[in-house]
Amino acid sequence: MYFTFAWRYFKAKKSTNAINIIAWVTTGVIAFSTLCQVLVLNVFNGFESLVKSLYANFYSDIKVVAPVGKTIFLTNEQLSQIAAMQGVTGISRNIEEKALLQNDAQQTVVYLKGVDSNYFRVSGLPSKMYRGNFDVGNTSHPLLVLGVGIESAMNVSADQNIYPLTVFLPKKTGFEGGNPLSSLSEGNAYLSGSFAIQQEFDNKYVITNIGFMRQQMNYRDDEYTSLEVQLAKGMNAETFARALRQVLGDKYKVQTKYEQNTSLYQSMRMEKWFIYAVLTLILIIAAFNIIGALTMLVLEKKKDISVLLAMGADKHIIRKIFLSEGLLLAAGGAVIGIILATLISMLQMKYHFIKLYGSSFLIDYFPVKMEASDLLLVTVTAFIIAFVASWFPAQKAASQHFDLKTT
Repeated sequence: MYFTFAWRYFKAKKSTNAINIIAWVTTGVIAFSTLCQVLVLNVFNGFESLVKSLYANFYSDIKVVAPVGKTIFLTNEQLSQIAAMQGVTGISRNIEEKALLQNDAQQTVVYLKGVDSNYFRVSGLPSKMYRGNFDVGNTSHPLLVLGVGIESAMNVSADQNIYPLTVFLPKKTGFEGGNPLSSLSEGNAYLSGSFAIQQEFDNKYVITNIGFMRQQMNYRDDEYTSLEVQLAKGMNAETFARALRQVLGDKYKVQTKYEQNTSLYQSMRMEKWFIYAVLTLILIIAAFNIIGALTMLVLEKKKDISVLLAMGADKHIIRKIFLSEGLLLAAGGAVIGIILATLISMLQMKYHFIKLYGSSFLIDYFPVKMEASDLLLVTVTAFIIAFVASWFPAQKAASQHFDLKTT
């Protein structure tokens, strides 16, 4: 019943044209606000999904590291037990350490990561080659796969360089005879290719084989800096991490992909909420239009209110009628805005017609990803703001006393 009265008031011609104008302007502002919110959140979701996919190419689902210190010790029995756990599709052992690369006069500090033959099962990096092939060689003939940023810094072409690079690594044994240089190992390694994932990795990492790292750093056969585990699709990482912690005990620290990049995921989540809060201000501005439109409508419908009161309607009914009117304005604007935003997003996903300017990014268009939770959030926000804004004029209409004048 309340929405019936509200709909009649919404579509009926008013004696003062300004009321109609304000009502339609209010609907338009709400539509524009929801359009902006949905579009910006969709674009943010697109960038977030893109960044996560880039990081997923480097980080495994589960990583086992030392809770204190640098290295962990894993026996063959423990590795077999982990590999046999439900949901595991691959495990890879690695040794990672800071190293100095030298090519004649060119020098740069990198993170050198030694991996085993199963690395392709836990990482997407082998599929992101820019030049050459993903080949890390073996202990006696080590090969290096450089990030493209390091490739540029060393002034080499990874697939054509015929001379080896010199690799300096710290030994586990430390100083010998008080000579600081004795704590460093020196070895040569040829190049096999370069990879391109994301600037943070491209400018930082070099991949080689684990045997070369163990030889240069004097590590034991069962000693590693981490173990990476890849899970089957649909497997819950948190559930698996809890199970793995029970298997390994307190001597190991088990991290999910989120825990490996806590700062990244938290900052992206905070940015999304900040954007949502800023765009909500537009809806709050639209609320002032709702207050103005309903206040003028209350003055316009004095006689209608008096008739309803005379027919036995109480103040609660009057309040609900004008609350319904405000929610109707919000619903019309929200539906229009969401439909337009969804249409634009779908066209962008298919045709990429809104471009990113500049050539430094991996893609040349704004990525878009639609999530039902965002549509629900924007809709609920619009209705809450509309309800609060409608309450004041509705309460004023319910509290005032109107009399029918006879002539």
